[in-house]
Amino acid sequence: MSTPRRTTKERRAELVDAALEIIETRGIVELTTKSLADAVGLSTGAIFRHFNSLDALLVTVADHVGNLLDATYPPVAVAPVERLARFMDARCVVVGDRVGVLRLMLSEQFALALPEAAARRLRGAIDTTRTFLVETIAQAQAAKQLRDDLEPQALAVIVMGTMQMIGLTGRSKAHGSQQVNAVRAALMRLLTATEPERRRAR
Repeated sequence: MSTPRRTTKERRAELVDAALEIIETRGIVELTTKSLADAVGLSTGAIFRHFNSLDALLVTVADHVGNLLDATYPPVAVAPVERLARFMDARCVVVGDRVGVLRLMLSEQFALALPEAAARRLRGAIDTTRTFLVETIAQAQAAKQLRDDLEPQALAVIVMGTMQMIGLTGRSKAHGSQQVNAVRAALMRLLTATEPERRRAR
């Protein structure tokens, strides 16, 4: 029995996933039409039936990454500290399961190797993350749910850095989600430390 032919939508999704896999394992400079064709078992010519150019594919990859990240933001109606916790959980899953997402966003290569539309989409995703964290942390501080002895901007950098390290470690590697949960718990303890707790830690 023959395997049903994949639709254009399915092929495009397959090519985007393969591109992220190549970025994760070999770096963006190794993403070529040949490496992509080899990864999905197509000819290089067949790729251009689904994308007009490699740049068009990269713009779609950036949009896909942006959409994955956009889906990690909890509803604004959620209390600030709970919103922050939910966001960290969701974002760590995304970047931990798809390390290519994080490497694409953090690498200086993307600004040089990606078409401007793709680079702009990723820069926007980073800016949106930073803005969300600063605003949510400030709201949690105002509600006395987080420590208020440090500026929201400084705490936002700590949160972003922690999530990045979780992503680079990879949730599926040694200790997996148990390690992620331990790091997340430590981060929340740092963020919610009371004044007496901070004095004892000195």
